Amino acid sequence: MSSIPERRTSSLNLGNSKSSDRKKHPHASKAGLEVVRVPAWSELPWLMHGFSTRTGGRTTVYRPSQRVGELNLGFTATDLKKTVLANRRLFVSAVTKSTGAMPLVTLKQIHSSTVQVVGKADAGEQATHKADGMMTNEPGILLGIQSADCIPVLIADRKKRAVAAFHAGWRGTLKRIVESGVGRMRLEFGSRPKDLIAAIGPGIGACCYAVGEEVRLEFESQFTYASELFSEVYDSNPIKEKYPLLFMTARAPGHSNIGPALHLDLVEANRRQLLDAGLMASNIFIQGDCTSCRTDRYFSHRADHGFTGRSLSVVGIRK
Repeated sequence: MSSIPERRTSSLNLGNSKSSDRKKHPHASKAGLEVVRVPAWSELPWLMHGFSTRTGGRTTVYRPSQRVGELNLGFTATDLKKTVLANRRLFVSAVTKSTGAMPLVTLKQIHSSTVQVVGKADAGEQATHKADGMMTNEPGILLGIQSADCIPVLIADRKKRAVAAFHAGWRGTLKRIVESGVGRMRLEFGSRPKDLIAAIGPGIGACCYAVGEEVRLEFESQFTYASELFSEVYDSNPIKEKYPLLFMTARAPGHSNIGPALHLDLVEANRRQLLDAGLMASNIFIQGDCTSCRTDRYFSHRADHGFTGRSLSVVGIRK
């Protein structure tokens, strides 16, 4: 795996811009809303993009003991729709650096390899397409991928001015959602891989993503480099290390549940797909944060045991 570039973020504090708004929403975060950006992409003035964190919003259901709100951007069963819509407006405004409304297109994500070409007609509060990837060359809209551990991948064509966004969990990665998505960009927009730049956003890292043996078998059936995506990790348990006899079992060797866990590197898996699709390694940015490690900063379905919000990763073309 290539070295992970130094993480950089760009933050826009909205907390002081509307004091009257804060009075109506007392749980609005005083810390401000944060947008994680790709440093090099700022050199393209026509390109809008950003990865959200959980800070700076108005959601209070996931950590009610906190005095500040969180930026849940997904319509979950536990959060109010009006709160999510308010959070989305805040985030879109931060990404676009504009107070005007910008149409946002999202998907009904189904862990598939389905990719849609979308436009303004597909924007709205509710997603209309069942898919896990989308692309457009239409200016004035944002494409948004929801995640809470899965890997978000954003792609932009510097010459054709087209963009794409993908949701890559292990099932979508297995189905080559990103690799086939680049192929679709070539078909729809005439994109050349050498002109494409990609950003792999915050997601669960190999440090935390334990999977079953059946997942490794699935990947081995599809990728010749599958063995490079998996590692065996022993959990660090101070009590077990100090009192090993307490954890001995009478089971035959190989039948005990004590041992290393199998971990999958989804970031590397998607980086390899981008390379196989023809992108240059130097044009692939890896943000590097693990959502499961950094629950102070990101929503994590696994670390929060399913009771959590959703992040958005967005990309678009300015008018």
